[in-house]
Amino acid sequence: MAIKNDQIVSILYEVKDVSTKKIVDSNMNGSPLTFMIGRNQIISGLENALKSMDMGDSGDILVKSIDAYGEYNQDAVQILPVEQFAGIPLENGMTLYGQDEEGGTVAVVVKSFDNHSVTIDFNHHLAGKDLLFSTHVVMVRNATDDELLTGTPYENLNYGGSCSSGGGSCGCGTGYGDDDNLFGGGCATDGGHSHGGGSCGTGHCH
Repeated sequence: MAIKNDQIVSILYEVKDVSTKKIVDSNMNGSPLTFMIGRNQIISGLENALKSMDMGDSGDILVKSIDAYGEYNQDAVQILPVEQFAGIPLENGMTLYGQDEEGGTVAVVVKSFDNHSVTIDFNHHLAGKDLLFSTHVVMVRNATDDELLTGTPYENLNYGGSCSSGGGSCGCGTGYGDDDNLFGGGCATDGGHSHGGGSCGTGHCH
């Protein structure tokens, strides 16, 4: 029986970058990822493929970049004043995390910096990449009335969301919007305290 919209599903997965064959995410040795089908809680290419599976099924799912984290967007690279990063020991390639104006998680990568400015990249680190998911469906069940109302499986209530495993490669968004000021003020590396009014830290996407 195929998985239907509004059912609760738990999966174990391993994800490889198709071009490099490198494993970029996995929860095979951890807790399953649990979500509600049809609520855009995971990337669309994976969700659509799972609808043809059932509990206990395993399979490889190829997800093209357009159905995963999108194509790489050059407009998502911004140059900001270095003052917005006061107190942060910047390094090329480091990732900073925070919140956008709607409360969503934003992850940006420091591409380069000097004494005057910092170049940051709002693209998801998997943008532009085709992904191969080796997936095992460990649970499928009907949602309760409360879950249908909130969209949150009860398994995730202690984790604050529906994307809580392996750094979030199955469900978190790109962290980029049309607002040029999305990044806000400064960032912090202590995961909680901001510098210059910003809301970025080095926590992980949940």
